Amino acid sequence: MTLVDPVRRWRARSGEALFLRVAGPHGHRSRERIHRRPGPRWFEPDAAIRDVHGDASMFVGGLRSLLLQSLHPAAMAGVASHSDFRQDPWGRLAGTSTFLATTVFGTADDAQAAVDAIRTIHDRVRGVTPDGIAYAASDPDLLRWVHVAEIESFLVAHTRYGARPLTPARADEYAAQAARIGRALGAVDVPETAAGLRDAIEGYRPVLRATPAALDAAQFLLREPPVPRTLRPGYTALGAAAVESLPDWARTALGLPDRGRVARAAARASGHVATRAVRWLLAGQPEG
Repeated sequence: MTLVDPVRRWRARSGEALFLRVAGPHGHRSRERIHRRPGPRWFEPDAAIRDVHGDASMFVGGLRSLLLQSLHPAAMAGVASHSDFRQDPWGRLAGTSTFLATTVFGTADDAQAAVDAIRTIHDRVRGVTPDGIAYAASDPDLLRWVHVAEIESFLVAHTRYGARPLTPARADEYAAQAARIGRALGAVDVPETAAGLRDAIEGYRPVLRATPAALDAAQFLLREPPVPRTLRPGYTALGAAAVESLPDWARTALGLPDRGRVARAAARASGHVATRAVRWLLAGQPEG
């Protein structure tokens, strides 16, 4: 036995633990169905959306999107009132990651079934914000906000931390491909370019603000991370990278002050280390 052997075993065990945290206890079964089941897919193997959604930068993008999405009072009210993200954050993450993987990598039939299941859930989510504004998760404009905040976040994170950052043309390709999923979920006027995503977010600025629920969510995600102590340093690095990548106005609204050029550089450096570590751990898993 050489020194390489225990390192390889540790890498495999750690990668397995991380995978099951993100994909859920049935992650292997889901992965087998998503990637091995024969049939046509919504996206070709060389599609830009496969490059983005298959990369470790999604860990940064996912955190960023949650922080950004929380600034829409109606979206945040729906999450706060109808989601168990505090009680079961890993279960919610597993559901989201499985949906993303199914729509991007799974068969067309499975992708449509996943979309239909989400739309059924959305039809039941409605209520009134603390300010007295009625909302419904099936509202096309609210779905558009969730979509643009998510996809723009994934694209920003991939540009910073992706193994193979997209060219401008491929970034537009990604936006157009992701728009297919947004429209399938019921969103309207979905941008199909990277610039369109940025413009759409700017267009929502008048209605965006940090409600108490949004501030509470940011506190939970960044200060009370639902992870074991052994994973805290890596999670903290991913969180710092997500915060650094937010627009200044969003960071300020959430009470996450800009700590200066040196701190921003440190956050980016730690983000690179963390995403490379995640990529290395997951690549060390056995096939299947």
